[in-house]
Amino acid sequence: MTSDLRFYFDPVCPFAWMTSKWVRQVMRQRDYRTEWRFISLRQVNADVDYDAHFPRGYEDGHTAGLRLLRVCRQVRTSEGNAAVGALYDALGTKIFELAPLSQSADGGDERGTVAFAEDALRAAGLSTTYAAAIDDDSLDPLIQVETDEALAAAGKDVGTPIIHVDPPHGVAFFGPVISRLPEETDAAQLWDHVVGLARYPGFAELKRSLRERPQLPALGVSASEIGPTEDWHGGSRRTKDQRG
Repeated sequence: MTSDLRFYFDPVCPFAWMTSKWVRQVMRQRDYRTEWRFISLRQVNADVDYDAHFPRGYEDGHTAGLRLLRVCRQVRTSEGNAAVGALYDALGTKIFELAPLSQSADGGDERGTVAFAEDALRAAGLSTTYAAAIDDDSLDPLIQVETDEALAAAGKDVGTPIIHVDPPHGVAFFGPVISRLPEETDAAQLWDHVVGLARYPGFAELKRSLRERPQLPALGVSASEIGPTEDWHGGSRRTKDQRG
């Protein structure tokens, strides 16, 4: 499809979700057409020792994200891009805008279950029959193609989200990582600053690993609060007093 930007997401990433909410603000103000595409954190970290490199629970979380992307992929095949955008909105709302999730009955991540996918599909106005794709690992190579596509556009030492402006030949970048949703009046201005910097010839990176925990109810931070500062590196986080 012809689009103004491609947004690569993993549904379990809180920073991708926060950035997607901001991008939707910009879409409304600029009438942008966005192609919702996939990047699996489980596939990005396929060769990583989770026990050594990530806090407890990350492997289950990333696996749940891949399972939900299978559902998104099946929805796109049958319903198209707009339906994927609606499903991502429903998934993000269910994952991040409500109370923290509990474990599933088998001790795994609730987000990777058929019941969880069915609830999100209902909220998006889609058939719950698509939830059966959550166990269909034959879809994983198709998700891998888009994961590789995202990394080819922005580089391999990145996370989620990845945004590709004016694809296929425009600039692509990781992030931006934001922890607070801009006011509607500030959303487009922030977009112009980010894209302007990304398009500057020779520009590659502007980064700090200290991040506020995003203002998301599931993470215990309301829109009126400032989240605790955490130090993120290598795809995981530590609070300031845990840095060594």
